[in-house]
This record gives sequence, C-alpha cells and structure tokens, in this order.
Amino acid sequence: MFQEFEFQEFDKQNFDCLIDARSPREFIYSHIFRAKNFYALNNEEFEEIGILYTKNQSLAKIKGASYICNNMAKHILELYKEFPLKSLIGVYCARGGMRSKSVSIILSELGYRVVRLKGGYKAYRSYLNNYFSKQLNFKLLSLCGNTGCGKTELLELLPQSINLEKLANHLGSVFGSILGEQPNQKFFETMLFENFKNIKNQAFIELESRRIGDIILPLNLYEAMQNSFKIYCFCSLENRILRIEKFYKSKITPLKFKKAIEKITPYISMNLRLDLLSSYDRGDLRRVIVMLLEYYDKVYKKPKNIDFILNTDDILQAKENLLNLFNLKDSLD
Repeated sequence: MFQEFEFQEFDKQNFDCLIDARSPREFIYSHIFRAKNFYALNNEEFEEIGILYTKNQSLAKIKGASYICNNMAKHILELYKEFPLKSLIGVYCARGGMRSKSVSIILSELGYRVVRLKGGYKAYRSYLNNYFSKQLNFKLLSLCGNTGCGKTELLELLPQSINLEKLANHLGSVFGSILGEQPNQKFFETMLFENFKNIKNQAFIELESRRIGDIILPLNLYEAMQNSFKIYCFCSLENRILRIEKFYKSKITPLKFKKAIEKITPYISMNLRLDLLSSYDRGDLRRVIVMLLEYYDKVYKKPKNIDFILNTDDILQAKENLLNLFNLKDSLD
C-alpha cells in the first residue's frame, strides 16, 4: 500500500516523479513545482462526474472508476518508460480524495513506492498561505537605484539571489508587460516558495513595490524588503542607456511601445508624449531612452536609509565588491 504525509513531510521526499492527478485544466492553472500531469479524469470527464455526483453518487463512482481505469491504462505505459518499478512516486489531487487515492492504489500495487499528499493541492496552498504570513527566516540584501543601473544583471550573477521580476515575468515598469503573459498569483507564489526553500541566512533581491504588474508580493516579503539592508546602485548615464537599449531593442514592438506611452500619458506633458512618439517612429531609440530616464528619475523615490553605495559601471567588479562585503567569496565554489 501507499503512505500518506502532510505537506511538510511530503515536501522532504526526494521523489523520482511527482504526479498531479487533477484534470489538465486544473494543472495548467497552477500546480506544485516539477509535478507531471497524469490525470485521473480529463477536463470533460471531471466536469461530467462532478455534475453526476450531485444526482447519483453510486453511478458517479462507477463511471468515474471506469474513466480512471481507462486513463491509467495509458498513463502507466508512459510512466514506465521513464520511471521503473520501485521508483518513489508522489501523488496529489485537489483535496486528497478519490482521484489521488485511485492513482496511488494502482501504482503501489504495480510495485511503485507511493506517497500521497494528505489534503491534496488545497493543503499545499494552505501551507503556502501560512508560510507567507510568517516572518522570513533569512535576511534580505536589497538592491535599489535608478532604471538601467544593472540591478537585474547583478542579481543574475550573485549567489542566493531572488529575481522577482523574472518570477513575475514583468519588468516592474510601464514597459514591464513586453515580456508577455504573467503567471497567475498562485503559480508565482509556488515559484517564490521554491526560491525561498534554497535560501540560507541571506539573499540578494531587488527592492520592489508590492505590485509587479498583476502580481502582488506576499506581505511578509514586502515588509522584509522595507526593513532590509539596502544597497544603492549607481552608474554613468551612458551605461544606463546602453543597458536599456541592449535589453529593450529586440523585445519591444511599435504597438507595445505606443501602449506603454498611453499608460504614462496622464503623467507627462503633451510635448513630451509627442516627442517620444516621433523619436521612436524615426528610429531614434537613444533619444527615447534619455527622455524616459529623465521621467523615471523624477518619479523614482530613493529609499531614506541607504546602508551601502555600489558603483555598477563594471558589473563583474560590482559583484566582487558585494561578495567581499558579505564574505561570500567562496559561495560560488
């Protein structure tokens, strides 16, 4: 037979495969990190059995079981190609009900070592909600500074860093949405939790507002950033221009640019708006960047309490300076 664990113990298991037994629609919306969707019931079957259950529970169980057997007959062959018998398999469904139980029984009878999550995905979300309501158990070292000073580049080079904009798939500005669709709030929190689990003692992060596009940061994280060790990054205007031009040039389209300008239109003069649009239309991206930097520098509010000032003209040197400052020189070895 299979074992059942609460999420805290379930999360400690080194699964060869983690199975989400919910329908594909539920899985796509949000799921536990690294889970694979071997559904007990597909979208149509799940909806049908749900409706039938309110009218005739016995028939719903019988019909549901037949669907699960048919689906598992296909899943087993696919699963076995990658995971031999005796592999450790984790299984969950929405609430720890019949879907995960059925899958667990079948796989354990075949010879897999199976652990089922008590309470299913609902229990996992409850654990995350509780986790994000508590004070963080590590210290934050927050990078701040004007647009284009290399904060994101620096985060990508530093050990134990949390790139919130990457997780949210948004640049945190009026042009933030050019990267495409954002994850939903639940999946963002899933990925954030996975990042947090790997942090020991302290982590580098960029100081953000509480909202990044449509994503809202957990309150404990936002409060920790406000009380963090703040590192003010600065560099020459020329380097800021070069960094922004390099990053945005291949990602922004005329339509995306005009939509972004529409968002800040209430906050800028008509002359500036027309100058931005005409400069972009004639391909003078450098002028556009300079004008936007002037705008953002006025809007950006420098934190009151700065703990360290860092020159980021040379990103590699800036990384070395931070590693030396926090005695992390050997952390990349």
